[in-house]
Amino acid sequence: MASITDTEKAPSAAELDTPINEPDLDEIGETKGYIVDVSLVADKKLVEGLKLAPDGHTVLIPQPSNDPNDPLNWSWTKKHVVLIIISMIAFLPDYGSATGAVALIPQAAIWGMTEDTVNHSQAGNVFMLGPGGLATIILAAYFGRLPVLWYFVIIALLTAAWCSAATSFHSFMAARVLNGFFSTVAQGGGLMFIKDIFFFHEHPRKINIWAGFVILSPYLGPLFTAFILNVTKWEWGFWLLTMLTAVCFLLITFFGEETFYNRHIPTAQQPVPKSRWARLVGVEQWRSRKQRSTFWEAFVRPWKVIAKPTVLLSCTYYCFTFAWVVGINTTLSIFLTPLYNFGLKQIGFFYFTPVVAALLGFVSGHWLHDLAGRVYMRRHNGVLEPEARLAIIWFSTPFMIAGLVLLGFCLENAYHYMVTSLAWGLYVFGIMITTVAISSYNLDCYPEGSGEVGAWLNQSRTLGGFVISYLQVRWALKTGTKTSFGTQAAVVGAVFFIIVFLQIYGKRLRTWSGRLHFKTN
Repeated sequence: MASITDTEKAPSAAELDTPINEPDLDEIGETKGYIVDVSLVADKKLVEGLKLAPDGHTVLIPQPSNDPNDPLNWSWTKKHVVLIIISMIAFLPDYGSATGAVALIPQAAIWGMTEDTVNHSQAGNVFMLGPGGLATIILAAYFGRLPVLWYFVIIALLTAAWCSAATSFHSFMAARVLNGFFSTVAQGGGLMFIKDIFFFHEHPRKINIWAGFVILSPYLGPLFTAFILNVTKWEWGFWLLTMLTAVCFLLITFFGEETFYNRHIPTAQQPVPKSRWARLVGVEQWRSRKQRSTFWEAFVRPWKVIAKPTVLLSCTYYCFTFAWVVGINTTLSIFLTPLYNFGLKQIGFFYFTPVVAALLGFVSGHWLHDLAGRVYMRRHNGVLEPEARLAIIWFSTPFMIAGLVLLGFCLENAYHYMVTSLAWGLYVFGIMITTVAISSYNLDCYPEGSGEVGAWLNQSRTLGGFVISYLQVRWALKTGTKTSFGTQAAVVGAVFFIIVFLQIYGKRLRTWSGRLHFKTN
């Protein structure tokens, strides 16, 4: 925790000149720090009358209404059913994308093309994950969350089946591009759903669950597909993706729920849910569309968000940190096959490494992110600034740098495959923890734009992955893996200074650029 700067400390509770019992605690938190723990507040008058969590000292932010239809008032079971459904859907895009990382080997042989050329379908799929996320939050701000989720998954299901049935490269590539755009609905919009149904103090752990599905997915895809290809045709790898998408479609259809709730209007004006099926197809949301953003307002929201300096800097950092995840994952089988004489079965087993590393990062993050917040609050009279979330990246960055450097040496010097496995695992462990930290930070900075900050983070990592997936193989063959992966490690180290800059100047930048002032959250 020594990484948290003291040059501009969060204000004490007594210094908060805005009454803390105002209804919009998110607004107070954005501008003056979130008062989360009343037991650490010196002046108890500042927190009188606030609704607290069952522990008796954690402030509920935002304050829930008395409306039973308010998603914040839903039961623990209902909230977590929705979270798991969203997380399962967020699992699909990277799983589907990475399925092609192993399938490209037999596809190249069947279609008489080079593996690098077939990999273009992979790059096209990865590229569309970003725009798909932005389209999701624009449409959701106008039409509502649930119908956009439902319709996008329907199209994702159809295009996944198309991938499975494609008989030519051009048909396959078209299906892959469309599948990437529509399957990313819960990956690009994940933070939006989490913000809708969970309180501020719950966000890191819930983001950790959602991010766990996201980070695991690109490794389980090749793992399953490698074993499938060992016994049958490549198409069955994508039929498995189709079946997983069908399961998600059924879960949304029978258990999904609209999570949008306009906290800027009184309970009496809130639309009363009547028919689940009408909400599923968007009829009820259309009738209450005047309580959400107009289409123009929905369209400009993401551009207002990316204009905020802290969001732009965060996305730049994440782009140059996560890009290597996609590059490694989509091309590693090309390196492993000649280096270790691996067959499909051995490649499948090799993918257990990042799966275990991501799970370790998930388990560690369950406590680490909350621990960082608690330590900060004890030092700042119960006040938590968004920049406190970034402290944990000091812990994760050495793992990422060490993993990339070691991986480059392993592939060029032909170290034992277990050492290569360890190197890959170190990097994945670090990226899992980093993803939750940077997502939590941006959500705390601009809770009004929960969907937008999530979509831009998604866009930044997919853009970086798209570029590196084109360059990774040729770059490594031209310069050697020591140089290529060493350069990647150097980039991760260089952009870490963005995190240091945000810790020091982040609050000043947020104050200077102002709040978003969206009419609806």
